[in-house]
Amino acid sequence: MIELTTPLLAIDVGRGTQDILVYEPGRALENSIKLVLPSPTVVVAERIRQATRAGLPIFLDGFLMGGGANTGAIREHLARGLPVYATPEAAATLHDDPERVRSMGVEIRADPPEDAMTVRTTDYMEPELRMAFSLFDVKYPENVAIAVQDHGYSPHRSNRIHRFELMREQMDAGDWDLLSLVADPPLADMTRMQAARRQAAPGALVTDTGPVALIGALCDPRVRQRAKEGIILVNAGNGHTLCFTLKGREIYGLFEHHTGLLDKKRLQHYIQKLANGTLTSEEIFDDGGHGAAVRRPLATDAVVVTGPNRLRLMPEAYQAAPFGDTMLSGCFGLMYLWKQFREG
Repeated sequence: MIELTTPLLAIDVGRGTQDILVYEPGRALENSIKLVLPSPTVVVAERIRQATRAGLPIFLDGFLMGGGANTGAIREHLARGLPVYATPEAAATLHDDPERVRSMGVEIRADPPEDAMTVRTTDYMEPELRMAFSLFDVKYPENVAIAVQDHGYSPHRSNRIHRFELMREQMDAGDWDLLSLVADPPLADMTRMQAARRQAAPGALVTDTGPVALIGALCDPRVRQRAKEGIILVNAGNGHTLCFTLKGREIYGLFEHHTGLLDKKRLQHYIQKLANGTLTSEEIFDDGGHGAAVRRPLATDAVVVTGPNRLRLMPEAYQAAPFGDTMLSGCFGLMYLWKQFREG
């Protein structure tokens, strides 16, 4: 059981959904307010497509945010011969190198042209959430915890390599402890996390989606018990799949891949190699993923999966359901971290 002394708004921002939990002291977690909404990138993409259908130029104004659906919508807009403008910070959503953004056909400028439709870029949709909460007379919590996936600032080299190098550095510095991957505050290089942190409440906790979902999965009593002896723990997200071999809180090995490139057979192959200690980072990177790191092999038959693609990729594995909910593992992980870093 995780019990906090003050209310908390936990938001786990993914590629397809943003999963939201409002924790209130004294209320059972099972009865907490929970929302599974389209992710900010999906919302922004739809707003861009509205402008595309109307034949209007768009002006991206706001903060650096995650890519995905929004980037695809911008490319479609440009392909129709319609202009795209962006502030310098919003433009960083498309690439860390402004020249790469300009080469796409985007004009970077501070102010919108008169005929352009403004589209706000953000991973933290505070105005929309406040409006939704107010309709149900729900008080908006002062404390906010947000998880996003950040590749780190990498204007001139592969952001897949850069992200995994940062993860490896964090693990080495933290003796491969699970909590080493959820730095508080986030690293200065994590510009997406830093953008979310600037928007949220003072003292907000902002961290990484992949590890936080697996930390949340460990709130399932059965998972937590098996982890003491050693466990294979997988977060099959909409955009990325992260896999740990874990004993207690010690990471024995991990790899991160793009979910869309995986099927059951390929994922199982990588899991087996991770467990026996033979998986290389080059193998994952060359297959389109981020990378792998192995400290030592782990012999275990305990396999647990969380995330929205868990049934597609690992239907036979134990489906983690912390507090009876399979979709809010990341939110529960944020609660656990708030307890550790703010109330511990």
